Amino acid sequence: MNRDTRINWINRLILPVLNVLTAFAATAIIFVIIGVDPIEAAEILLYGAFGYQEGLGYTLYYATNFIFTGLAVAVAFNAGLFNIGGEGQAYIGGLGTALIIFAIDPNTSAWIFIPASILGGLLFGALWALVPAYLQAYRGSHIVITTIMFNFLASSLMVYMLVNVLREPGNMSPESQLFPQNSWFPFIHDLSTNFGFVMEESPLNVSLFVALFFAVIVWILIWHTRLGYSLRATGLNSEAAIYAGIKPKRIILITMCISGALAGLVGINELVGYQHRIIMDFHFGYGFGGIAVALMGRNHPIGIIIAALLFGVLYQGGAELAFELSNISRDIVVVMQGLIILFCGALQYMYKPWVINALAPIQKES
Repeated sequence: MNRDTRINWINRLILPVLNVLTAFAATAIIFVIIGVDPIEAAEILLYGAFGYQEGLGYTLYYATNFIFTGLAVAVAFNAGLFNIGGEGQAYIGGLGTALIIFAIDPNTSAWIFIPASILGGLLFGALWALVPAYLQAYRGSHIVITTIMFNFLASSLMVYMLVNVLREPGNMSPESQLFPQNSWFPFIHDLSTNFGFVMEESPLNVSLFVALFFAVIVWILIWHTRLGYSLRATGLNSEAAIYAGIKPKRIILITMCISGALAGLVGINELVGYQHRIIMDFHFGYGFGGIAVALMGRNHPIGIIIAALLFGVLYQGGAELAFELSNISRDIVVVMQGLIILFCGALQYMYKPWVINALAPIQKES
């Protein structure tokens, strides 16, 4: 095994595993401090996530959202951009999905509704990311600041839309009327009956397959296209990229639009696949969680899918923990996420010197 291959394995596999284990160890210490048996907590968490069909459905349902936002963050990261606007882009993407659905005749076939709703999420998410991208590329505004600001703008816009424009007549809750039934994404438990399987009901729907499809698209885009090469070159060294004939400003615009479009797909899972109407705060936590998923997955689609599954486990298993143990609330999920971000982000290379030294004898023998 040559040095580059060894370093690649260390960065992409060994370090993320060690970082996540460290985050879990830190969580176990917190459990001990608050008087909870870490072993018992782990058993409850895993049972809640995988122990029964409904729990597994919820786990994969949550993971679907994290795949979308993780891919969004990863695309931006590869171009050297830190997109913290996933929350707002997911929110506005959901708004776009709803507007497209309401604009189509309710009697239209599902084969028209489904791709149209996906395109709506992609388009509105991309447009919401376009302005911060333009400000970064042509006005020098930092992408972190502008995307954070646009998260707040998205929240304000959605409040206005749901209170004054889209709210169902006669309903005091800030939510729209139900989408036409033809537009609903099929539930997995309904589809399974067509193949002779009986599954417990859960929010899991075909958006999972859409997320996996876009993971493949992102992999092809970043590592097997000319645009992907330009994107990565810009992220590594924008000044050197100019000498290669690449225009960094153009790449910033394109990359952020792709990133925002991917985040905008959260709405198809949350709204079209499960809620069947547009509601407040359906996006909450997925945009910021996507940052942790991308960091843990080392900005690669395969790693992102695995990391998204872990965060789905934390969401569903955390709910089970809060239900079973009186001295634990769902906030423990936020604590776990924070620790994963800490060790997979700020301290991601903490173990690298020791790992390299430990593997050095192996390298000499090989």
